[in-house]
Amino acid sequence: MTDLQRARMSRGQFFRMMGGLAVAAAATACSTRPQTTTATSGGTGAAAAVDLKFVGVADQKAPMDALLAAYQKVKPGVRLTASYAPTDQVQTSLRTQLGAGNAPDLHVVYPGNGSAMSMSQIAGAGLLADLSAQSWTGTIPTGFKPALQVDGKTMMYSAGSSVIGAIYNKKVFEKAGVEAPPTTWTEFLALCDKLKKAGVTPIALGAQTPWVTQLITYALVPSTVYAKDPAFDDKQLAGQTSFAQSGWRQAMEMYLELSKRGFFNDKPNGTTFEQQISMVATGRAAMAVQVSAVLPDFRKSASSPDDLSMFPVPGADSADQVWIPAGVVVGLGAAAKGRNVEEAKAFIDFLGRQESINSWAKAISAIPLTQDASSTIDPAVESFLPFTKDRAVPFMDQRWPNAEVQPVHFAVVQELLAGKATIDEALKKMDEAYQK
Repeated sequence: MTDLQRARMSRGQFFRMMGGLAVAAAATACSTRPQTTTATSGGTGAAAAVDLKFVGVADQKAPMDALLAAYQKVKPGVRLTASYAPTDQVQTSLRTQLGAGNAPDLHVVYPGNGSAMSMSQIAGAGLLADLSAQSWTGTIPTGFKPALQVDGKTMMYSAGSSVIGAIYNKKVFEKAGVEAPPTTWTEFLALCDKLKKAGVTPIALGAQTPWVTQLITYALVPSTVYAKDPAFDDKQLAGQTSFAQSGWRQAMEMYLELSKRGFFNDKPNGTTFEQQISMVATGRAAMAVQVSAVLPDFRKSASSPDDLSMFPVPGADSADQVWIPAGVVVGLGAAAKGRNVEEAKAFIDFLGRQESINSWAKAISAIPLTQDASSTIDPAVESFLPFTKDRAVPFMDQRWPNAEVQPVHFAVVQELLAGKATIDEALKKMDEAYQK
């Protein structure tokens, strides 16, 4: 299958080929201060260690810490130093390093297309090593292949899939006398209204962190666009429709309705992702629309991990027309021009073992890429599973034709929230970026 054929694959085909496997994703990763972890191994009389460097994003730290420790036992002659930077930083500085030929041996890669650090963008520039010879690649479910492969070659690793929905504080809901999950948009608005009357912020929104801006749109568009026209991506690619001519307009209107009804915290454009976490974890806000990959971060800040769970955000007034956003989680690849390409690929091969896949997926509340008897699925995402067979779509940016649309989407949402742009202006900017 060529890149063009793959780009034209409909979302309906994508999920029918999954054969019912639950697909969900985190196209996003949390912002944090850079952190570093070093896994060293060797010993008296051992040969000089091979030094590998990995640069990732924050929600990769927990799984990498565990797997680096496990790798020490397998490869005592390898030393791997991992550092973690904000998503916005890796999209710029790391991408620049790749192009300049001084990239780390291993680095974060986003599935599909649509951002500067996405698999298709980097592989198309010849900057990713081919992983196809590794045995785990032969078990990749068909529906995942467009996100991980170019022309049949596997160019990145991912441990599984994740979903976008409402992470909510169960104690806050109970105190306000509301129940989850709502099954329609009208029910969702009524739930928010009841929370507001109970004196709690219904939805924490950390729109100062750019990638957070996209998540409410992504939660709604599956219902407003793809439930009505599953072939929307193909038509948009062919120039037969656009953001402005589609249910994207309705999703933007619904986004702003939440804002106009006072369901967000004050000054969301001045609120960070970290503050969003704190608001929900401490009960100052009832919920946040987020990717399930960051659910562990919310739980760490809560008095009890059991206080938090998730449900799909219903973007339609008919329950059977509610669809959800889902896709492959952020992963990693080996730099094609790195100093230790074969050692870097060997580490990815280790990550491809089933026990490694299970470990990574569990750490970020994801659904494992492949599953065995020891695989587990976080109870918080179980409410999404009924949708994944035929009412789920990949994150929107994974099928955008370039890396220009996503940052424009971030910016126009901030402008809409600030009252500095109209929906017409926002969608026009996104269409212009799509056509570049």
